[in-house]
Amino acid sequence: MTTLWTEDHMPDQTGRVAIVTGSNSGIGWEAARVLATKGATVIMACRSIANAKTAADQIKALKPSGKVVVMKLDLGDLESVHAFATAFRQDYHRLDLLINNAGVAKPPYRKTVQGFEQQFGINHLGHFALTGLMLDRLDATPGARIVTVSSLSHRSGVIRFDDLNWERNYHPARAYAQSKLANLLFTYELQRRLVLAGQSTLAVAAHPGWSATNALRHSNMMRRLNPIFAQTPKMGVLPTLYAATAPDVRGGDYIGPTILELRGYPKKVVSSASSHDEAVARRLWTVSEELTQVKYGLL
Repeated sequence: MTTLWTEDHMPDQTGRVAIVTGSNSGIGWEAARVLATKGATVIMACRSIANAKTAADQIKALKPSGKVVVMKLDLGDLESVHAFATAFRQDYHRLDLLINNAGVAKPPYRKTVQGFEQQFGINHLGHFALTGLMLDRLDATPGARIVTVSSLSHRSGVIRFDDLNWERNYHPARAYAQSKLANLLFTYELQRRLVLAGQSTLAVAAHPGWSATNALRHSNMMRRLNPIFAQTPKMGVLPTLYAATAPDVRGGDYIGPTILELRGYPKKVVSSASSHDEAVARRLWTVSEELTQVKYGLL
């Protein structure tokens, strides 16, 4: 893998269909921009239709060879996830890329519509449900990939099975770390199950390093340090795009920035030992199916 991979190295995406969650700003917007520029039909799956339309217009102004389509998706409401899946399936019979990008980082304590702690509910459970509902479209599409965006914060994460929703002693950063660890446990377990089921879809993960995005708006310290240390979303998106399109990516790969995983061009990186705990991953999978009521039909 070259250390200088940029969006210019992305293969042509003409004829491909991609869903990018949370694509009205930051990393997600950059992913939508590049994929559309390379010819893909990009579904900008966002909670705010108004914000998404403004963001889509900014991409359309660049005159991309592909298309951008705005669709409503609120990952904090499982009914919205189901409604999105139904609407997508009516119009599209293939899905080449599902980029699970949307997320919330370190907010004050809030719950999703179904009563889950917001970070666990949106960052993990919402994407878990969405992926399950899209799985047959992905399986029907040769070369399909699922890219889930995690974070360096996963390294301090612990899955608190006795209190997944942080009803006791809520700590924003620890809850965020749990959700980002869950993203990786999910990715690796999904890849194992896809292989056992004989499906060719790849499940991979990526992280943007330290990037200046709206996801960090709840952290005063991060906002103060962003101008000094953070890279731009245009650089931060490269691991996601590499994971989504580079020909040498394999199922279960984890892609991050080169320099101390904080900034730079994308490369394959190694996640924490706890992210590879298969017993925890299986337990989290079972709990996630129960909480979302989305069954994958995989072994």
